[in-house]
Amino acid sequence: MKKWNIVIILGLAQFVMVLDSTVMNVSISKVVTDLDTTVAAMQSAITFYTLTMAAVMLLGAKFGDIWGRRRAFVVGCIVYGCGSLLTGLAPNIVVLFLGWSVIEGLGAVLVIPAIAALIADNYHDRDRVTAYAIIGAVSGGAVAAGPLIGGFVTTYFSWRYVFFGEVLIMIVVLMLSRLVTDNSAPQKIRVDVLSVLLSAAGLVAIVFGMLQSKVWGWVLPLHPPQVNGVPIEPLGLSLVPYFIVAGGVLLWAFFVRQRHLIAVGRPPLLQVSMFRIAQLRAGLSVLAAQYAITAAIFFMIPVYLQMTLGLDALSTGLKIFPLSISLILFSIVGTRLSAVWSPRRIVRLGQFILVASAILLLGSVSLELKGWLFAAGMFFAGSALGLLASQLGNVNMSSVSEDKTSEVGGLQGVLQNLGSSLGTALIGSVLIASLASGFLGGVQSSDLPSSVKTQVNTLSQSGVEIIPVSQVAGIAEKAGLSSSEGDQLASIYGDSQVSALRASLVAVIVLAIVSLLFSKNIPTQIVAGKPKVASRRRAGRE
Repeated sequence: MKKWNIVIILGLAQFVMVLDSTVMNVSISKVVTDLDTTVAAMQSAITFYTLTMAAVMLLGAKFGDIWGRRRAFVVGCIVYGCGSLLTGLAPNIVVLFLGWSVIEGLGAVLVIPAIAALIADNYHDRDRVTAYAIIGAVSGGAVAAGPLIGGFVTTYFSWRYVFFGEVLIMIVVLMLSRLVTDNSAPQKIRVDVLSVLLSAAGLVAIVFGMLQSKVWGWVLPLHPPQVNGVPIEPLGLSLVPYFIVAGGVLLWAFFVRQRHLIAVGRPPLLQVSMFRIAQLRAGLSVLAAQYAITAAIFFMIPVYLQMTLGLDALSTGLKIFPLSISLILFSIVGTRLSAVWSPRRIVRLGQFILVASAILLLGSVSLELKGWLFAAGMFFAGSALGLLASQLGNVNMSSVSEDKTSEVGGLQGVLQNLGSSLGTALIGSVLIASLASGFLGGVQSSDLPSSVKTQVNTLSQSGVEIIPVSQVAGIAEKAGLSSSEGDQLASIYGDSQVSALRASLVAVIVLAIVSLLFSKNIPTQIVAGKPKVASRRRAGRE
């Protein structure tokens, strides 16, 4: 048991890092009320928490090489704990954004790559497979436990206690960190500031563009920003494609910069040649898709359960409980299966189950939840995510030599959090855009008086917010509508929320199907804990 002390300590830190990405989702409605903010603002905070990590994760991994991996781990835990404390004390959305989305994210960029590298440094062969599977199971457990912990604490105490609890856990991890051995020697590496700026700016531009698509429109301008009353819509287009293209150009410049640094004999921020490794490309791509789908589910399902059905945080957590149980269970099952099945077989099984689960969820969504069908969909979604979590860490880390483990750990962190950011931003955009079009279309096709239709259309010029269906009638009456008109408006809004959720689930199904294409080069056999691709000739070329 003693040999697993290190992975237990690292797993405790991993648990907190992942927990934060799901624990707040079930508390959205309560936080919105407490901080007098909106669901859209909470979506931005959730997105930017993971985006902060994605944007500077490569730098965090590089600090692990410069300072030593254990020191980077310790510093990251301290920063993360400070961010959690500030978030717990936040009086408004701005302070919450600073503490959670920025400071906690900066702490995590040091911790997450260090965890991956320290496991590779301390475990070998079959033990390494087991260690990464444990970390995968811990991550799955955190994803699963988040809704329950957040729901219970928010309902009976306050969402703030979640973050105070994280501070205590970080203190425990720091006290135990001396037990973690680090056999790597600190390196004298000069960090290229331009590379950091290019990678961070590129990722932020892409995700920010997607995040704003719900307001600005994807291509044609919807509600463009204004300067002195003049709408900003270059060439008659939304700013979204400009941000996405600019982000792509910045990332291209980042790759060019890395090749230049290598050519002149300077250390790059990232060894871009690693992307030639087919196994690593496949593992990272599937990992990004997995986290995008997970983030999408954990954003839209709580919104549906709370805003449409009116459930509280604890009831929301209990509805998600089948996913929680199956995610933990199948993380363990996937580890056991790896002794007899190839990683590709397990990963593809998980991907097919994920598609099926999204279809079940699509069939369960209505104004009156189809409980058993919804529970089955959540259970199968959890089992799919558990199978994926049990494999991908070892697939990625075993694709390179041990001197590259920090970089691959950083890449894993980038793709995990980029996937989460894109998943939340994309699904949030689909959800809100579908809600707006469905609601306004429903109002216009209804038998409401034309004066009411005009009033609703005027009030919706700046977009349609996600609010509890139960509040719509009251808001309508305060705006001067009659009781019957308010009830009809609430009915249209409820139907629009359900339709928007179905559109979002269709987007998840498409993403899950596309991710099947990424798993082509996942290893087909496993030998002594190190997966190998099916074709040795192809592996040699890569």
